[in-house]
Amino acid sequence: MSIGRTYAIALSGMSGTIVEIEADLANGLPGLSLIGLPDRALGEAAERVRSAVVNSGYKLAPRRLTVNLSPAALPKRGSGFDLGIALACLAAGGVLNSGSIEDVVHIGELSLDGRLRPTGGVLPAVIAARASGRTRIMVPIANAAEATLVPGMTVIPVASLREAAMAHGARAAAPTSWVELPALLSQNPIVAEEEDPLDLSDVVGNNDAIEALIVAAAGGHHLLMSGPPGAGKTMLAMRLPGILPNLSEAAALDVASIRSLVGHSLGNALPTRPPWEAPHHTTTTAAMIGGGSGMIRPGSAARASHGVLFLDEAPEFPASVLDALRQPLESGLVSIHRANAVATFPASFQLVLAANPCPCGNYGSNETDCVCPPSARRRYLARLSGPLTDRIDIQLRVRRLSLVALRLDATPRYSTGEARQRVFDARARTADRLQATPWRTNAQVSGPYLRSPENRLPSHVTASLDRALERGGLTMRGYDRVLKLAWTIADLDGTDRPGIDQVGRALYLRKGMTP
Repeated sequence: MSIGRTYAIALSGMSGTIVEIEADLANGLPGLSLIGLPDRALGEAAERVRSAVVNSGYKLAPRRLTVNLSPAALPKRGSGFDLGIALACLAAGGVLNSGSIEDVVHIGELSLDGRLRPTGGVLPAVIAARASGRTRIMVPIANAAEATLVPGMTVIPVASLREAAMAHGARAAAPTSWVELPALLSQNPIVAEEEDPLDLSDVVGNNDAIEALIVAAAGGHHLLMSGPPGAGKTMLAMRLPGILPNLSEAAALDVASIRSLVGHSLGNALPTRPPWEAPHHTTTTAAMIGGGSGMIRPGSAARASHGVLFLDEAPEFPASVLDALRQPLESGLVSIHRANAVATFPASFQLVLAANPCPCGNYGSNETDCVCPPSARRRYLARLSGPLTDRIDIQLRVRRLSLVALRLDATPRYSTGEARQRVFDARARTADRLQATPWRTNAQVSGPYLRSPENRLPSHVTASLDRALERGGLTMRGYDRVLKLAWTIADLDGTDRPGIDQVGRALYLRKGMTP
């Protein structure tokens, strides 16, 4: 029996499944056929493998080769199976050691001349290989740095099929004339992660908005800023990632895995700073949530996970795109369903929306008259649906700074470093208080937990909040979100529990955009 057997990884979103690659050599007309639900890119692997083997100095046996990808019912997508298929075929023909390739997971796309090209999704593939109990993996040399980010795995980087075959006991074939893959690495340079040059001290005035930004960062709360053009909404939003704490190890691994899936270079270290995504208002639902034909790719919501998703001119986004964010805001996950696959990506981002108060943008401005009729204003803001805005913790009105206020402003300004330290200290208090729970920020805490007998605030503290709920000014979800804001403000103030002052400030942050 002439069968070569090795393993690869089939990715579906962030999760991966071990795939057994079997190559059987049998009598019949020479040919190479793939079975086991390959997609079109994988179905073309037969031609890539055939050319790569010949141009690497080896030969496939002149008999019929059948390659099975098991489990057969699992859809396989992409070109990362090329290396495993080629080595299984060579093992079936006796060119290399069959036992050697059975102990290694192989990932890599082959060029026709035998080089191994960089492959997207190597980091989540290595994580999946470790989860399946494997300890050794062979990857293209261009992906070696990100593969080594996963502890407990022995990574074997190779530049070509020839080098991979020799690592498994094949004889040394005649060297080829091309320069091996390190020359390709210069096309995708690794850039070190730099500190954000935007500083919070650049913002003049708008002290309420700056405080709201710090509260949002400290508690992981979503934020909606409404105001006329030039009020500083975008300027404020762009400084939110700078005051967020560094990523935890688990969050950094999620961020790195998503970047690997979209083909970004990771270098030899995990990212440390929260990501920032700001899609244009013409973006589609698939671009926002993820999708695509063939391999399901993460969208802006997944790429912003553990960071900030900023939607400027939010009412200009299609309603379907905005409403598609409602489920990720609640669950912290994006699930994309296809007829034969389900891909799940993390989506625990902070949503920041910026909106003008009306189509002309001047409603509520003291300097310029608004020309929009009331019906136009209502229609404009109604593009942000009630169920979506109800999920936004902080809803703040930002006013344009006057010349007098600009010249007379003598208030000490927070720098990004000072604000980040406040946020760090507040999050440390939150984490200490919630250490016996599954949550680490106030935005994650459930309403029933906050209203439980152990954590319920006295009635005189929540009197204003209770009245707003009774009069219909707040929904029950809004009530819980004001409580979360109050606890965040208490953590920033260094108090054990929210008082009347903290609840009042939280209610203002929640309803402050109401004219």
